[in-house]
Amino acid sequence: ACSKRGGAVPAGKSGIAPWIPVVGLEIHAQISSNSKLFSGSQVQFAAPPNSLVSFFDASLPGTLPVLNRRCVEAAVMTGLALNCSINKKSLFDRKHYFYADLPAGYQITQQRVPIAVNGSLSYSLCIDNKMSQMVTKTVRIKQIQLEQDSGKSLHDDTRCQTLVDLNRAGVGLMEVVMEPDMCCGEEAAAAVRELQLILQTLGSSQAVMAEGQLRVDANVSVHHPGEPYGVRTEVKNINSIRFLAKAVDYEIERQIEELENGGTILNETRAFDSKLGCTVPMRDKEGKQDYRFMPEPNLPPLILYDTKSLPANMNHQQVINIDWIQERLPDLPSVKREKLVEQYGILPEHSFTLLNEDGLAEFFESVVKQTQMKPKKVIGWILNDLLSYLKQHSLTVKESPVSPFLLADLLNLLEKKEISSTAAKQVLAELWKGEGKTPLEIVKEQKLELLWDQKELEQICQAVIDGQENE
Repeated sequence: ACSKRGGAVPAGKSGIAPWIPVVGLEIHAQISSNSKLFSGSQVQFAAPPNSLVSFFDASLPGTLPVLNRRCVEAAVMTGLALNCSINKKSLFDRKHYFYADLPAGYQITQQRVPIAVNGSLSYSLCIDNKMSQMVTKTVRIKQIQLEQDSGKSLHDDTRCQTLVDLNRAGVGLMEVVMEPDMCCGEEAAAAVRELQLILQTLGSSQAVMAEGQLRVDANVSVHHPGEPYGVRTEVKNINSIRFLAKAVDYEIERQIEELENGGTILNETRAFDSKLGCTVPMRDKEGKQDYRFMPEPNLPPLILYDTKSLPANMNHQQVINIDWIQERLPDLPSVKREKLVEQYGILPEHSFTLLNEDGLAEFFESVVKQTQMKPKKVIGWILNDLLSYLKQHSLTVKESPVSPFLLADLLNLLEKKEISSTAAKQVLAELWKGEGKTPLEIVKEQKLELLWDQKELEQICQAVIDGQENE
C-alpha cells in the first residue's frame, strides 16, 4: 500500500532515486435537485431521449437563465461540510467550446470566483489491506464551482451515426477540485468514497456513479525527490471507485516504465479501458485549448449572506443565509463513526464497514435495539454472516430478505441459550429463503433446540445404547 511507503515507488531498472507519484482529482457531482441549474426542466435519470428539454436547454435565441436556489444551497452545504470558505460574492462565466451535445457552444461555469474555496477532506485507508491498521490522511480542496452539465452523445456504430440526447444538458453540477495531495489509486479511491458518503449524507447529490452522478478525472504525474513535478496526464470520466484505483495505479506504472526506458510523457487526455485494465490516449493537450472565458452577461454576481450581513428588511425567501445552512448540517460520516464506536463499543474499522454499505448502520442499530445480545457480538453476525450473504447474492441492505426484526429474534434465541450458534447459522440460512417463517418456527420444525433437561438427555442416550445392543 502506498500509505506504507509514504508515496515513493522504489527505484526501477535504472537504480536511480525512487519515483514519487502525484495524484490530483477533479470530481463532477450531479446536484440532487428536481429541476436544472438555469431552467425549469425536470431532472430524471433514463427518461426518454430529449423529453426533458426546455427552450433554454436547447439554446433557442432569446432564452435567459434563471438560477436554481436549491442548487446554490446544495453547493454551500457541500462547501461547509468540506471545511471551505464560502464566497459571499461569486461570479458566473462562459466557457466556450464546440461539441454536438453543447447546443449553446458554451458552458456556464464559475472560472474567476467560485462559490467555495480552500477546504479539506479527511479520509482513512488501511495499511497492507489490514482493517485493524488504519491511517487517516487529508487532501486539500482547492475549490467547488457550480456549472451546467452537457447533453449526451449516443454513438450508434452499426449505422455509423451519433445521436444527441439533451435531457442532461443544463443539469446542475458541483465540480470539486482536489489539490495533488495523493500518491496512488488506493488513496484516490478512499478520498472519493469519503466524498461520496458526505454528499449522500448531506443529500446534496445522490452520487450514484453507475448513473453518472459522480464522475472523476484524475491528474497523474511522477518525479524524483527534489525535482519539479513531472508532466501530467489526465484520465477522464472514470465512473467507478474500483476503476479509479486501477486507472491511477496503471497510469503511475506506465509513466515510470516510459521514463525509465528513455521515453517522454505527453501532456494528454487518456481514458481508462476497464475491460483491458489500462489507460488509452484520447487527445493531446500540448496545444492548450482556448476556452475564451468571458463573464456571463445574463447573470448578475451571486450574493450570499450570513447572519451579520443579512439586511434587516430583506425577504428571507430571496436570499441564502450561510449560517442558517451551517446550523442545519447533519452529522457527517466521521462523526457518525465516532458515535457508533462510543455508543456500542465496536472497533473503529467496523464503523467504516457499517457506513460504507448503504443502510447497514441503520440495520445494525435496529437489531441492537431489539435484542439482548451485546452490540460487540451483534456486529459479528452483521458483518460476517448477513453481509457475506448480501454480497454473495449481489443484494443491497434494503433488499435483504432477513429484516432487522427477524435477525434480532434469532439472536435472542441464541442469547437465551435456546439454540447453539451452529443451529443459529442453519436458521439464518432458512430465513434467507424468505418463506415468511419466524426463527422459532424454523427451530421447532427442524428440532434445533438445545436440550438442558438431564433426564431427557439420559433417555436419549439410553435409547441410542439400547439400539446398539439390539444390533
